[in-house]
Amino acid sequence: MFTPLTVAVAVAALALAAWCGLAAYRNEPTKDWHFAGMAVVTLLALAQLVVGVVRLAGGAEADDGTVVFVSYLVGCACAIPAVAFLSLSERTRWGSATVAAGAVVLAVLQVRLYDIWGSGGA
Repeated sequence: MFTPLTVAVAVAALALAAWCGLAAYRNEPTKDWHFAGMAVVTLLALAQLVVGVVRLAGGAEADDGTVVFVSYLVGCACAIPAVAFLSLSERTRWGSATVAAGAVVLAVLQVRLYDIWGSGGA
């Protein structure tokens, strides 16, 4: 796996979590600029999906199995769009809180993705 991209996704997800967490603290729903931030994090996760699949197609292998690795890649790519959709249906502070929680989950998934790939694939 490409470690700098994994770190970038995790840091961007934590920044999004802090930003939306602040909005929830201020009793604000998600706004358009939050969705722009979600788009950036989603694009990073999609880039990670592409890089991971290309690495697998090139002959590299994940330590814990290809199916588990690809499942985590797809889950990472779908995490932020899923909470974005939920925040659209909940136009209160809880929509912002949902995005913050989903972004934290994405950051944790990055750690797990790194573990699944293994230390030999950096």
